[in-house]
Amino acid sequence: MANEIEEFIREFGKMPKELRSQLRPGLRKAGKVVADDVKLRSGWSARIPRATRVSVTFSGRRPGVSVVVNKNKAPNARPLEHQGRTGTFRHPVFGKDIWVAQRARPFLYPALRAKGGAAAAEIADVVDRVTREAGFR
Repeated sequence: MANEIEEFIREFGKMPKELRSQLRPGLRKAGKVVADDVKLRSGWSARIPRATRVSVTFSGRRPGVSVVVNKNKAPNARPLEHQGRTGTFRHPVFGKDIWVAQRARPFLYPALRAKGGAAAAEIADVVDRVTREAGFR
């Protein structure tokens, strides 16, 4: 969701600490747009909405904004998401040698498709505004 951040780091190197602290709230707010939609779409679950959070990273292989679901708090999220595909998936029943089919309930990919464009535009605006205020052109 943050090509602008990757481009900035590629062009100027490591992002200054004060710039990161100015960017982080705006980027978190942009990611919250998608995270809120994820929580609405997964409202049928008791665990998934509480395990959903926004992560902002300025280093590593993928700097940017991420919406993640904690696998320890909601271990059922990944199979139910089913990589954004509808249909069914199979899994064993605990303690038995029986496999059952379960309907997938995608929530993350649909939220990203619905709100990702708005979040990306907000990210671009935040990065542009903050870097201009800091003197970058």
